[in-house]
Amino acid sequence: MKTMSLPFVVAAVAGFLMVHTPRTVFAQDDLRVNADSVHLKFENDRVRVLESILPPGGEEKMHSHPSFVVYVIKGGKIRIHGADSKTTETELKAGDVIYRDPVTHWGENIGTTEIDEILVELKSLPAE
Repeated sequence: MKTMSLPFVVAAVAGFLMVHTPRTVFAQDDLRVNADSVHLKFENDRVRVLESILPPGGEEKMHSHPSFVVYVIKGGKIRIHGADSKTTETELKAGDVIYRDPVTHWGENIGTTEIDEILVELKSLPAE
């Protein structure tokens, strides 16, 4: 019986895993990719609370959220770009409360005022 070299075995296993492992798209964490405009306010095992401040003309990088609630402190006009390349424009008003399902997107402040929001990301509850 012929023995196989270690590099051949490693390459074969890696190839097998690439073909037979389910693909998972890893989300970009808003706090990491937009560290200049997004700041952690609170976190525990159930929620993560972020504050996002976007100046006029400011743009975020592509990022993802689990289900979340937005509370608008200072409103303005924002254009949201989805991962599917669809765009929407929204006028946010101070005091607005908005629920959002999980999403991957980026936004740009297309207005003349600073936009300030509190985002409460909902974490999956542990199985009981």
